[in-house]
Amino acid sequence: MSVGCGVECVVVLGCMRWVWKRCTYIGADDSAKWTIASAEEFEPIPRVCRVILAVYEPDLRCPKYAPQGGYRLNPDWVVKRVTYEQTLGRAPPYIIYLDHDNQEIVLAIRGLNLAKEGDYRTLMDNRLGMQMFDGGYVHRGLLKSAEWVLDAESETLSKLWTENGRGYKMIFAGHSLGSGVATLLAVIAANHGSRLGGVPRSLLRCYAVAPARCLSLNLAVKYADVIYSVVLQDDFLPRTPTPLEDIFKSVFCLPCLMFLICLRDTFIPEGRKLRDPRRLYAPGRIYHIVERKFCRCGRFPPEVRTAIPVDGRFEHIVLSCNATSDHGIVWIERESEKALANLKELSTEIMTTPPKVQKLDRKVTLEKEHKDALERAVSLNIPHAVASAEEETWGNAENGSPDATSLETGRDDTGRSSEKEHTDARTNWNDLVKKLFKKTESGNLILKQGASERVVEKAPDS
Repeated sequence: MSVGCGVECVVVLGCMRWVWKRCTYIGADDSAKWTIASAEEFEPIPRVCRVILAVYEPDLRCPKYAPQGGYRLNPDWVVKRVTYEQTLGRAPPYIIYLDHDNQEIVLAIRGLNLAKEGDYRTLMDNRLGMQMFDGGYVHRGLLKSAEWVLDAESETLSKLWTENGRGYKMIFAGHSLGSGVATLLAVIAANHGSRLGGVPRSLLRCYAVAPARCLSLNLAVKYADVIYSVVLQDDFLPRTPTPLEDIFKSVFCLPCLMFLICLRDTFIPEGRKLRDPRRLYAPGRIYHIVERKFCRCGRFPPEVRTAIPVDGRFEHIVLSCNATSDHGIVWIERESEKALANLKELSTEIMTTPPKVQKLDRKVTLEKEHKDALERAVSLNIPHAVASAEEETWGNAENGSPDATSLETGRDDTGRSSEKEHTDARTNWNDLVKKLFKKTESGNLILKQGASERVVEKAPDS
């Protein structure tokens, strides 16, 4: 009997410990060790949020969500506006906006509309392991939607970019469901720049606001130099590994679903999650806007933390009453404006070097973070991580990638691929070094960095 009581006590204590850890876990914990973003790198995000918000507006000259300060959209620069009637349910509505002030061509896509059947069809077309692309897995429905948008607008985008001197940035942006479409648009464009008139990778950007989990981990890290995700505090969607279709089937009992997901994921080992090639993640570099802290009431001046996480990439659901409200584009736009103002004040206070030097130092830091994330992915034996390290980041940074990838369709439900794919994916560190470096005729090792190659080590005399 005493043994039975002891077992019961252990079980009770274990449950109490789990409840305590889950109930005291807050959104700020995800990025507690990340660095603070600079004002310069975060500057486009409030502006892009305003352009996304314009897709929701019925009349751009009399906006329902009028800007309270900062960037104001010029209705005369809207090149094209596409509605549900024109997409026929194949993609969410979007606008093409030509921003002359910032030299940007922006294709902005709205989020889920609960009243539209086409959005549900896009979400539910995601059978596990069915869609491979570019050496990883992606959300099938979002990829099909992105292909439709690119087919429909490639000519318009190419013309705009060519007419404006080929110097404008090509921006894909989206909120919620639209963030997934924008992400996969950027992935396709990075591999097939010729479809947009030859736009190089260096001029491609994607801003995924309140992002859906739509890329496998190797792709999420691989495109961190192009894709930037924006997460406000406790937002549930970037943290929910459950297939999107299951979330929106249970939309009327979302708190119950989130609790069950939280309970289930607590008992899944981290290593098992990382080695699952079909598990989807929030894409790219992540900017986390933090405005609430543990055991402190109310909101505080928001700060922005940034990183390219590999392990622990927003894996834990936050049991918070703000988990759904933090998903709203209106609130994200307002808080990003406040965060940018705070970053500018902080930058003014701590600036001790000339701006050009500071800008160069930050650029080098971002590049190093990306390289470190790719190396971390390899060290964790993440499937296909080596191919990610080789192809885009150092290969053709300035000239854009060639059409080196192909869309693989018709996969079966288990996502079976050849044994050679999975064997090659588990390459050791020595193989990675061979892929990242090349040897010259004189025996020097050269780091592959596109146009800016440099000698890193001289070979010993033999």
